[in-house]
Amino acid sequence: MIGPVSTTEPTPHVTAAPTVDVDRSDDAYRAWLKEAVRKVRAESGRSADTHLLAFPLPEEWGIDLYLKDESTHPTGSLKHRLARSLFLHALCNGWIRPGRPVIEASSGSTAVSEAYFAKLIGLPFIAVMPRTTSSEKTRLIEFHGGRCHLVDDPRSVYEVSAALAAESGGHFMDQFTYAERATDWRGNNNIAESVYAQLSRERYPEPAWIVATAGTGGTSATFARYIRYQQYDTRVCVPDPENSCFFDGWRYADPDAHSAAASRIEGIGRPRMEPSFMAGAVDRMMKVPDAASVAAVRLLERVLGRKAGGSTGTGLWAALRIVAGMRERGEHGSVVTLLCDPGDRYLDKYYSDAWLAEQGLSIAPCTRTLERFLETGEWTETAA
Repeated sequence: MIGPVSTTEPTPHVTAAPTVDVDRSDDAYRAWLKEAVRKVRAESGRSADTHLLAFPLPEEWGIDLYLKDESTHPTGSLKHRLARSLFLHALCNGWIRPGRPVIEASSGSTAVSEAYFAKLIGLPFIAVMPRTTSSEKTRLIEFHGGRCHLVDDPRSVYEVSAALAAESGGHFMDQFTYAERATDWRGNNNIAESVYAQLSRERYPEPAWIVATAGTGGTSATFARYIRYQQYDTRVCVPDPENSCFFDGWRYADPDAHSAAASRIEGIGRPRMEPSFMAGAVDRMMKVPDAASVAAVRLLERVLGRKAGGSTGTGLWAALRIVAGMRERGEHGSVVTLLCDPGDRYLDKYYSDAWLAEQGLSIAPCTRTLERFLETGEWTETAA
């Protein structure tokens, strides 16, 4: 019996498309990249670790206060660590290319450090900064071979930086986005690992609190992540200056929080919630008056003989307030804050009575609070 006749046509033979192979490897670029990374990593080896300074408190209080002195880096600030990490991050991602400029939005110290690293690997550098940035920071950027692009509206630094990068074919480093991810927070001699190593032989080797001010938020994120990774009980406090949105954004869980005015405390405080600010990793925040920041930084000079920038004063005020609370509760332990950068960059601001008058700031009440605390152990804040 003859079966049914198939009406299905034979499947035509389809020739497979050839493999598409695009090789963009560039021997000259890879050789330049290897040398650039070598130079940046070698610089890290030449930079000795920074000191941990003891702030004198009465022995009987049973509380120790330390300042991690980041002003001793080659470019004079905490931002030296960040700039190194940002350059390695961008180089290894293939974002920085030979002969093309690096552009950064910065209020000064990060730009000083990035200008240094750009010069180290032979690249042009452009800093986009508010026109109110201290003249000493501008001088230091230019000293390291960078160029300053000043803007009247501090909120425009992001857009102007991106536009300059697009026009020049360069790379916008964007510290406010990448600070928290560029640093190896698990260790690799980051600032947190350094602090714990330096405290290892002290009477309270695991601090009760670490106080870190926030510009990008990268430092507080590094501390908080390292603490959790190492399973320490240390808490992280981030003090915020006036004219900054971080405190409100954290307090009310508002990612759209903003500030219309620019921070008077250079290097910290931002008009928007920056992507690098890890709010969920922060245990405590304080809104510190600018007058208190200035009073604290002037106290530091009287006590330790060291001038420091305003952000150091913001952190020191918060740290001393924490010490006061610990003492009141009968707690013992240690507290660590940061000496972020040297005060000679701000002689015309935080060390100038004329500048204080122009800003309408009276530091006398805050100075009395600090002096009374060191004399009696009692913390009392009074209005001007």
